[in-house]
Amino acid sequence: MTVQTAPTADPGNRPPKAVLKERKQREARARREILAPVHTTLTLASLVVAIAALGTVVPFILIVEACRELLAAQTDTDRVWRLVWIAVAVLVARGLLQAAALTWSHLVDANFQLTVRRALAAKLSRVPLGWFSDRSSGEVKKYLQDDVEALHYLIAHARLEFVGAVVAPLVALGYLFTVDWRLTLVLLIPLVIYFIGLSRMMDQSGRDRLAVYTRTSRAVQEATIEFVDGIQVVRTFGQAGRAHSAYRDAIEQQVAALDRLKTPQIRPQSVTDVVIAPVFVMVVIVVAGLAGVGLEWLAPLDVLPFLLVGLGLGSSLMGLGYGGQALREGGAAAVRLHELQQTPELAAGSGDEVPDVIDRGLVRFEDVTFGYREGHPVLRGVELELVPGTITALVGPSGSGKSTLAKLLPRFYDVTGGRITIGGKDIRDYGTEELYRTVGFVLQDVRLIRGSIRDNLTLAKPDADRAALESAARAARIHDRITALPRGYDSEIGVDATLSGGEAQRLSIARALLADTPVLVLDEATAFADPESEAAVQDALAVLVAGRTVLVIAHRLHTLTGVDRILVLENGTLVEQGTHDTLRTAGGTYQRLWEINEAALGAVALAESEEAR
Repeated sequence: MTVQTAPTADPGNRPPKAVLKERKQREARARREILAPVHTTLTLASLVVAIAALGTVVPFILIVEACRELLAAQTDTDRVWRLVWIAVAVLVARGLLQAAALTWSHLVDANFQLTVRRALAAKLSRVPLGWFSDRSSGEVKKYLQDDVEALHYLIAHARLEFVGAVVAPLVALGYLFTVDWRLTLVLLIPLVIYFIGLSRMMDQSGRDRLAVYTRTSRAVQEATIEFVDGIQVVRTFGQAGRAHSAYRDAIEQQVAALDRLKTPQIRPQSVTDVVIAPVFVMVVIVVAGLAGVGLEWLAPLDVLPFLLVGLGLGSSLMGLGYGGQALREGGAAAVRLHELQQTPELAAGSGDEVPDVIDRGLVRFEDVTFGYREGHPVLRGVELELVPGTITALVGPSGSGKSTLAKLLPRFYDVTGGRITIGGKDIRDYGTEELYRTVGFVLQDVRLIRGSIRDNLTLAKPDADRAALESAARAARIHDRITALPRGYDSEIGVDATLSGGEAQRLSIARALLADTPVLVLDEATAFADPESEAAVQDALAVLVAGRTVLVIAHRLHTLTGVDRILVLENGTLVEQGTHDTLRTAGGTYQRLWEINEAALGAVALAESEEAR
């Protein structure tokens, strides 16, 4: 893995500084827009912290004045006690204000995170379904959980700590300037060194290294999920070492990225920690104070305010350095969440009902073109019609665009050219709910929700009664398996039942049948079913096809011989169409695929017969 750790010019040959400036502006804009709902509240909380910061310095000033009174020729004891009690009262008030501001900011953060998660969930319900196909579950989890949690520092701490770290030193320095400006300038030297080191820790190269570390962390999450999901398979075939190797490589890349992120920061952080440490500041004050007294620039008593007030400057600023990484992580998370918010959504249709029930099953692809990237079309000028009451099979070599074409119908993606109509109406004009009441689909990658068998079946039809559930389950040849479970249809997946791949696929088919949509898309829907179950499901679909438009995609051509029509795709273009009998002898792509299919079946049959002997 090659890691870019330093900013370079972009493809437009802009100078690195311009790229960095644009990146900072983009991050600032993202933070501003993401945090806009809590801006006013955080401003008010910051004012409370500013007042509390005054309470950090004022008690020391009062103590200094009390000491001056004690060392005076005639001591006013009552005044000394009055100053001390005022200092105590200010400290108590400061503690209460600080606690109130932090509690307030954390409550705001909790409510804000809940709001953001709900908004993101709503957003993800409106993006094309293909968005999820292009991303792992680990990436989606990072958006909804990790990135939202990373905003915690920006909301609950960053602004409040910054205000406290700025106000307290400014008040302290203002007071010290009134005591002696020369010693105050000397006291500024450690602070200048601190800010130079802090700027190096937070430079743009650090941001780039953080971005690399974030990517490797995401890769570790994905590798972990893949490792856990695939451990049974890899161990069965003696490839556990390969799985461990992929996981180990991801971990090693993360460790290397962490080393690149942290190592350059160690030296400046060490320097900053030393120069604002109370011991170092005290040494600077004592040495400079003794020199000033020796040169008769100031009185010995004037050194006391610097020892009491000046020592606290470092502790006020130290939080800025240690919060730097959390600040960068929060900023990077804000950028990612802002980009997610800008993700194009499916265009909202009018949602008008299509009155003609028969025409609702008539599907037309009109000069459809589609590509995942501009300039790289996957489908080119596809023209076809799917008639209600028929089963149409879509076949072709691997990579010909079959699954892509099938996913365009339920709007996993929108076409880049041409249009798709159902009942004469462009599917982009359908409301989302109306579209999915019209088009049902069962894909290779089965997704079941946490819950009972009944919960999974009734996703599309919550009011379905038991008779309807059983009818759909029987048609998909899964009813007997369900009734054999401890609680039947109320059995929880993962608790009462562990379904095989074929069983999960049949359950998803039953779910689609229960939805009773006029149009049904099956993309390798029987991929994980055994031959007997596959034949049973195909028979059930043939019986239930009346009044419904069915588009089937499958690699095993022998399961498609009884369909009404077969469409052949090659290189994203529709090259043949007809029945099995006409295409098998036409000398085209389908005949070639059929011969390959027959050869494969023959080899399997031969192997089985030899094993039987």
